[in-house]
Amino acid sequence: MFQRKRDTFFEYFVSVVDNIMHASKVFREELNNLEDAEKFAIQIKSIESRGDQYTHEIIKALNNTFITPLEREDILGLTIKLDDVLDLLEACAWSFDLFNVIEVDDFMKLFARNIEMCTQEIALAINCLVDKKLKEMPRHTHKINDLENVADDLLRDSLKTLFSSCTDPIEIIKRKEIYNMMEEVSDACEDVADILEGIIMRNS
Repeated sequence: MFQRKRDTFFEYFVSVVDNIMHASKVFREELNNLEDAEKFAIQIKSIESRGDQYTHEIIKALNNTFITPLEREDILGLTIKLDDVLDLLEACAWSFDLFNVIEVDDFMKLFARNIEMCTQEIALAINCLVDKKLKEMPRHTHKINDLENVADDLLRDSLKTLFSSCTDPIEIIKRKEIYNMMEEVSDACEDVADILEGIIMRNS
C-alpha cells in the first residue's frame, strides 16, 4: 500500500517535469518563428494550465496521505517551485503579446535555449530522485546553477547591446522587460535545484 502512495507522488513529479520540458520546447521553437504573439502565449497558457492541474492533484494527495516518500515540506516546496517555472514562462510568453514584439532577436533565442536546457536538467534530476539515485542528482543541479550563471551573463550582454544600439526609448523598455523576465525563468529553475539539493542532504 505504501509503495503505491510513493509511486503516486513520484509519478506526478515525472508528469510535471515532462510538462515543463514540453512548455520550454514549444516556447523555444515557436519563438524562432514568432508571427502571432497572442497565439504563442495561448499555446504556453494551455500547457501551464495542465501544470496547475498537476499542482492541485499533488497538494490534494499530500492532504490525503499519511506516509509520504519525502518530507511533506519538501514535496510541497518542490511542487510550488516547479509551478513557479511554468508560471513565469507563461508570463514571459504573454509579454511578447503585451508589448507587441514579433521581431525576436538573438538574445531572446539564447535565453529560450538556456531555459530549455535548464528544464531538461530538472527532468533528469527528478528522474534520479524517482529512481532513488541521489548520488547522481548533483551533476544535474550543478548544471542548472551553471546555466543560471550563463543567463546572468546573457542579461548583462543583452542590456549592454540594447542600450548601445537602440535609440527608441519605448523599444528599450519593452525589450529590457522581456530580457529580465526570461532571466527570471532561469532563476526559478535554480530555485528548483536548491530544493532538490536540500532533499539530497536530508535523504542521504
